[in-house]
Order: sequence, then structure tokens, then C-alpha cells
Amino acid sequence: MSKEALPTAPFLAVGAAPHYHCGTSIQGMMRNILIALAPAVVGALYWYGMEAARVMALSVSTAVVVEYLSFRAMNREVVVDDLHAVVYGLLFAFLIPAGAPWWLVMCGSAVTILMGKTLYGELGGSPVVGPAVGWAFCRVSWPLFVDPDATMLNTEMVNPLTQLKYFGAAQVSTFSIPSLISGDQLGALGAMQVGALLIGGIYLIVRGTIRWQIPAGFLIGVLGLGSLYYAIDPTVYASPVFHLLTGSTMLAAFFLMTDTSSSPNGNVSRLVYGLIGGVLVILIRTYGKYPDGVMFAVLLANMVSPLVDLIKPKPFGAR
Repeated sequence: MSKEALPTAPFLAVGAAPHYHCGTSIQGMMRNILIALAPAVVGALYWYGMEAARVMALSVSTAVVVEYLSFRAMNREVVVDDLHAVVYGLLFAFLIPAGAPWWLVMCGSAVTILMGKTLYGELGGSPVVGPAVGWAFCRVSWPLFVDPDATMLNTEMVNPLTQLKYFGAAQVSTFSIPSLISGDQLGALGAMQVGALLIGGIYLIVRGTIRWQIPAGFLIGVLGLGSLYYAIDPTVYASPVFHLLTGSTMLAAFFLMTDTSSSPNGNVSRLVYGLIGGVLVILIRTYGKYPDGVMFAVLLANMVSPLVDLIKPKPFGAR
């Protein structure tokens, strides 16, 4: 069967899956994801110019080359034209700052492919989200070079999550919702394009490329626990809307948590899985050392995905 004839999952975000329906190729599905990411690419170019273009081009090209070489080394069929490496490379670029050095971009993109995809065999075998693996590798190895506050000293934009972490909720009250949605905040290259990512996520749901349960559960988890903390003491904890519109929340909800190779299968399981991820975001932001923490929340949710997948609805009439 040719690559173009392969069936794909209607709810697949960035990986293959054992749940298929005919009529859509993997390449076509990846093309939909790239279309969904296009508004965020435009936003990144608007805010960061050639620095953004450099990071995205280098990350994507590295991902494609590394996948090609690794497939050849393992005597596997080379399928880089299915655009999966392009999607993974672009998503990794979205997780790092525009000022990241070239060597970090290349190392992280290579790890994304090697440890987040090809290490596990065929497409869809990875238990974790590849771009999050690449980000975690770079974050632990070279924390300063992955920190937007340390690498983007030439910009006047402010990181709202850093302000919250070190100066409290009163400091972030000046951030307006329109500015956060438009991307006027310091952060990872593509993750801070909140409005653009929301548009892209809705497009994926409408097209049937992903299903709504995981994004809905994730956003409900962020809003729900964020609202609880805010109700306890609004002078200490930021509003839930602030958490929703900052950091990598939207990117994770629609493009990372929905990776089918690392997410559960049932509708109820997906909703619970998304809810766990959203709750973890607020817990890490509140008690952890990392201002954002979304990527760690995604990886932790990946770890419990097999357990969540055990949630099965009873057959009709069963007790």
C-alpha cells in the first residue's frame, strides 16, 4: 500500500494511530496541521522577523535531514515526504525562543526526531510527544538558552508568566486580554501566538483532524483549577483567563496533547486525559520552579495515558 493510500485517524494530531478511517492520507493530515499552524507562523514572523524565520527554517530542515538519515541507517523506507518531520520540526521551533542559538535548535530538533519518533519504530509508536521531548532535553541541558527572558534581551516585550512567578498577581493585572491574544507577550516563538493557535485548533476540529475531547478537557482543567485558586485569593493567584492566554497553553491543548501515539483512545479517556494535563499546568505554575510548566505537564500526562486508557464505558445493559 502506498503512503498516499494509508488510512488515518480523524482525530490524529501529530502521529499515526491504530484507529483509522479511509479517504485521508498521512500526508494530507499533516498538510492540515501545517495549515492550522500557518497563522502562528505569520504571527511569529510579525513579532520576531528574521530571527523567527531562522529558527523555524533550521529546525524544520534539521528534522527532515535527521529523519532521512536515521531511516536509511535502519534500512527502513524513507517517508520524509509525508510531512511528519516538517510538523515535528515546526512544533519544536514553536517551543523555543527566537533568540535560541543555531546549535541548540539543531540539537533539539534532532532529539525530537530520534528520541521522540524513530527510536520507537514505526510512525505512531512513541509513548511521548516528540517536540516536548526535544524541548525537555534542551531545557535540562542548557536552561538559559531555552529561557526567553535570557535570550531575548533585545526586545521590550515582557514575559507575563515570569512576572507572575517572581512579582505576584498584582504585577500581571496590567496585561490586557487583546494584547495576550495577539501575541504581544514574551515567550516561546510560536507558543505565544495565542489567537492564531486557537484559530488553527478550531480548524483542525472542524476538519476532523483532531477530536474535541482532549482540547476541551485540557482547557477545562486549566480554567477549573485556575478559578479555584483565584477564588481562594485573587491577590495571590492570577485569573484563570490569564493562565489560558499565556505560555504554551493553546499550543499544548490543540497540537501536543492530541498526539494520538501518546494519548488514549476512548472519548471519556480523552476527556480525562486532557483534564489531567490542564490541572497539572496550574499545579506546576503554582508550586513548581518553572514559570510556564506546560511541557512538563504534557510529558507527565503522557506517562499516565496508558492508565487513563483503561477507562472503558460499560456495554449497554451491563452492571
